[in-house]
Amino acid sequence: RYVQFAYPFGGAVYSSCYMYVTDRGNQRVHKSDSIGRSLSQWGGQGSGNGQFKSPTGVATDSSGNVYVADRDNRRVQKFNSNGGYLAQWGSYGSGSGQFNEPYGVAVDSSGNVYVADARNHRVQKFDSSGRYLTQWGSQGSANGQFYTPVGVAVNSSGKVYVDERDTNRIQQFDSNGRN
Repeated sequence: RYVQFAYPFGGAVYSSCYMYVTDRGNQRVHKSDSIGRSLSQWGGQGSGNGQFKSPTGVATDSSGNVYVADRDNRRVQKFNSNGGYLAQWGSYGSGSGQFNEPYGVAVDSSGNVYVADARNHRVQKFDSSGRYLTQWGSQGSANGQFYTPVGVAVNSSGKVYVDERDTNRIQQFDSNGRN
């Protein structure tokens, strides 16, 4: 059986075996095999543990855990590979560890989690349990500044790439935000 989506947004692949896709229209995450057959799904509309209000970015770590940017609940949720709820962090605001529309999420080889915090015009970095580590960026168009960062990715060398919707550019940083 193949998956029917309603406004799919983010996607992540784990160990070339599984694909996870956020389905914003249905407020859930789909897990599929390598050829797209549906294996499971989780979520639903709401603000409780494991529920979503506009899930956007999704990423996996080396242990198979799944991280989902839950945009309108202003948080990141962490699940095991089968969708079992593990943890969450974040709330509405502009302080350290708070979000105003988290969009993209990425995980580096050390398990650190990077979140594109779109309306705060920054990237925040957390450890795998959600402990705040650092952040960088502010609103603007100079190097190191952002206008609505929506995507974030990390390569095997630890370089962090940030995609900005409103300036149509991608910036590269080290894992501590230096470019």
